[in-house]
Amino acid sequence: MKTFIKAGEEVVVIAGNGRGTRGKVMQVYPKAGRVLVEGVNKRKHHERKTQENPEGAITERENPIHISNVMPASRYSEKVEGKNK
Repeated sequence: MKTFIKAGEEVVVIAGNGRGTRGKVMQVYPKAGRVLVEGVNKRKHHERKTQENPEGAITERENPIHISNVMPASRYSEKVEGKNK
């Protein structure tokens, strides 16, 4: 799948639970057609007990969202300004 979004770029979520949220793209998965956006689609992850972490833990991690649900922030601001004219 061809992706027009690159890692490090600022995007806006245009669909789903995080709609309207701005964030930085941390990673792109082109074969799966998904992107990992900072601060969006957080889920709880249970970590196993280890010697380094004898208690175990429940941490929050970002999960990837579909690439069609995000838009580059520069294009989004142009689109919003166009509606107000």
